[in-house]
Amino acid sequence: MNDTEDYIENPPEEKNYDTSQDPENARYFVSYTGVKLPVRMINPLEPEALRNRNTFIVAYFDEQERLLGFKKMVYGEIEISHKYEYDTAGIVRRAEIFMDDDTTELFFDENGAPSAG
Repeated sequence: MNDTEDYIENPPEEKNYDTSQDPENARYFVSYTGVKLPVRMINPLEPEALRNRNTFIVAYFDEQERLLGFKKMVYGEIEISHKYEYDTAGIVRRAEIFMDDDTTELFFDENGAPSAG
């Protein structure tokens, strides 16, 4: 049996993303944009659309619609994730970025500009 015949005979199992593990404030997106943190989510997806996607973003928001964090899913694995903390004025003061098995922590001043922490 060759590879094509084997694929037809035994197609790979379709993996569906399990949205039940996500908090109630999770929403799904195709991508994000921006160089300033926090990034902005673009192109929303309905949870049902995740079945047909290999790459998507799971984003979490607070009651003021501020982005608390996200994880970019690529073939079932987390490629990159961000977590944000805000001050009472709604300015991002801390960001945690996970990528390539490394975590980077960034701090911002009261104007949202990078600071030493």
